[in-house]
Amino acid sequence: MKKAAFFFIIFFACTILSFAQEPVEQLQSMPDFKKNEHVLILAPHPDDEAIGTAGIIQKAVKAGAIVYVACYTNGDANQLAFIVYEKRFTFRKGEFVHMGEVRRKETIAALKFLGVDENNIFFLGYPDFGTMEILLKFWGPTRAYKSLFTRSSYVPYKENLSPKALYIGENILEDIESVLGRVKPVKIFVSHPADTNGDHQSLYLFLRIALWDMNDKFKNAQVYPYLIHCAGWPKPRGFHPNLTLSPPHGFTGAQVTWKKLDLTQDEIKNKNKSLDFYKSQIPYNPVYLPTFARKNELFSDYSVITLDESEANSIGWQYAHGPEDAQDKDDAVFLSYAKKENKFYIKFTLPRKITKAVTSQVYLLPYSAIKDFSGMPKIRLVITRNKLLIYDKRSRIFVRNVDMKVGDDSIIIGLPLVVLNSPDFILCRGRIYTEMPKSDISAWRVLKLNEEK
Repeated sequence: MKKAAFFFIIFFACTILSFAQEPVEQLQSMPDFKKNEHVLILAPHPDDEAIGTAGIIQKAVKAGAIVYVACYTNGDANQLAFIVYEKRFTFRKGEFVHMGEVRRKETIAALKFLGVDENNIFFLGYPDFGTMEILLKFWGPTRAYKSLFTRSSYVPYKENLSPKALYIGENILEDIESVLGRVKPVKIFVSHPADTNGDHQSLYLFLRIALWDMNDKFKNAQVYPYLIHCAGWPKPRGFHPNLTLSPPHGFTGAQVTWKKLDLTQDEIKNKNKSLDFYKSQIPYNPVYLPTFARKNELFSDYSVITLDESEANSIGWQYAHGPEDAQDKDDAVFLSYAKKENKFYIKFTLPRKITKAVTSQVYLLPYSAIKDFSGMPKIRLVITRNKLLIYDKRSRIFVRNVDMKVGDDSIIIGLPLVVLNSPDFILCRGRIYTEMPKSDISAWRVLKLNEEK
């Protein structure tokens, strides 16, 4: 009971804090679209493309750009929506596939209303609520991931891009690269690295990996992440066409840059009408989708963190979540990274003494331009005050020459870069769980280790 109350306090505090929003007047505007330029919208689930980018789609179509949309999953894991929409209670695997088909048809109808050619819409069909697990654990000669809902280990939809493709990381990456190769986009819109939904995070990460793999073709492509899931944001719920969307508090530090797209009244109305096509998602939460039909849309990404080689007698820490991001500096948790003498360092700094109740996890996805990503390690560190456990995908590994230093208010881990296969980039995320109600959950960040890349 105490544990449940503790997590409720964390959720409640984060929700209250996120109500505060920053003004949008000073934000830069999105660049205009050009005739015949190719625009790609990547949606984690059917309806995310309309929630986050219905305004973008309308502007692009009006300018004569060619818009493509790719849905990462068929959204087949929303069992509550299914029960309310179908007015029946069932958990048979075939029913979840049926829901995925319903959501595919809804998306096609909504996008056609917004002006997107049906031939420009792709569905990948990877497991709703399971793609982050695949990214972190299911690569190489391994059994495929099995969906908790459809009970399938492969894409079960005949109309999708790669029917019967196994649920493994290589297939997701191959499909995303296939879509990029077909579309050849100049502008790409994708889910945000700080979104609280795992599918939204993993789609952003797979896109980053795909763009690195295809660097020669897409080095000039512009990527614009859009935020959907953030505790308590936006408020108030419901259709308020005269209100603006503002960045949530805590998402406005020096390392994140926001852009806005202003919508006309007609574009707002059309966005709201497009959301009405997602009938399977409306009954169980009628006020949610219209909340995003407002005077503007927002897009942002975090800057790449470059780790310069530290001097012999010091470590040059680079903040991933630092003082400028803190909502309350007296209770802030800071996360930093550094590189020195062939070691990669991670540092958590807390505002008070570290106790046994503090647990941290760090996810590290190294990338090398000269090595196959499927063969690169997928590292997870589990850190307590007196213990460090290291996992590569689903297996615990034992690493020599690992440093761990615990101070009164900080934990520093030094990991040999060879464990990460000497990468050019690292996709990383740190999470910390404490007895404090303001425990930190950081966004995924891109670290650059090789200056020539």
